[in-house]
Amino acid sequence: MDYDVKEKIRQLAEPVVVSEGMELIHVECIKMHSRWIIRLFLDKEGGITLDDCANISNQLGDIFDIREVINGSYTLEVSSPGIDRPISRDQDFVKYKGSKVNIKTNIKIEGIKNFHGILSDYVEENGRKMVLIDISGKIYRIPLQDINKANLAMPDELKI
Repeated sequence: MDYDVKEKIRQLAEPVVVSEGMELIHVECIKMHSRWIIRLFLDKEGGITLDDCANISNQLGDIFDIREVINGSYTLEVSSPGIDRPISRDQDFVKYKGSKVNIKTNIKIEGIKNFHGILSDYVEENGRKMVLIDISGKIYRIPLQDINKANLAMPDELKI
């Protein structure tokens, strides 16, 4: 799914989510064999309930169908971001500075595609947004456009 469709989904979903007192954290679009999976991650003070997810899913399902956002069939999944919440918005990269993160890139950066370290900064350099991650004292500079997936690392005591 191209960026434009993902952005269209965000533009349609955000006002509905905000009107219900929640925040749209992240949008994922995954192509399966015969259908798309559209995942929306929401949050609010005190956490998201199952009723919150059902309410937003019902409202957005109707809007997406009427606007014909997706060509073909799709499944809409609405959930809380969980303990390993996705990081994709500018404000998330700023908010979680100092946190342990996992970042997967589309290309190798200094020979690495999977980074596990501390989010040390989020800056703009020469018109490009850069994520700085500290891995054992070495700072890697990752262009935002090259990040495929970024999320908070699960606390060590919860890893399986």
